[in-house]
Amino acid sequence: MPVSITVNGKHHRLDVAADTPLLYVLRNDLQLNGPKFGCGEAQCGACTVLVGGNATYSCVFPVGAVGQAHVSTVEGLGLGEGERLHALQKAFLAEQAAQCGYCSSGMLMAAKALLARNPNPDPATIRRELAGQKCRCGAHNRIVRAIERAAQELRA
Repeated sequence: MPVSITVNGKHHRLDVAADTPLLYVLRNDLQLNGPKFGCGEAQCGACTVLVGGNATYSCVFPVGAVGQAHVSTVEGLGLGEGERLHALQKAFLAEQAAQCGYCSSGMLMAAKALLARNPNPDPATIRRELAGQKCRCGAHNRIVRAIERAAQELRA
């Protein structure tokens, strides 16, 4: 059954089953490898993308449930800015907020959803909002600082 979705501003019509996890469509059909397969059970956050602006675990989200919502992946994060790095990406680099980098795309997308709802989050709010994003390297303190830095830049 054909499924139509818009990802990072580009419309796609795909011949996939509606119950196929969005992550598989993004990685296998669209070759967008930013979202990672971590656990496959919505427990780690490595697969987080935005669906209609909401942080969503794409490993358990059926592509057929996307409907008319737009999907954003880390590959599209800076696209609205002339293909430059987004403030979050710059802040992650400046704060050295990625060690192995496996969680980074999920962290970035969850942070983008947070900052869209709350442009001035305090560290406790950031930590609470990122509770579903796991970083096994232990970069959480740097990630929180990076999100604070990006929030400040985006407000300026």
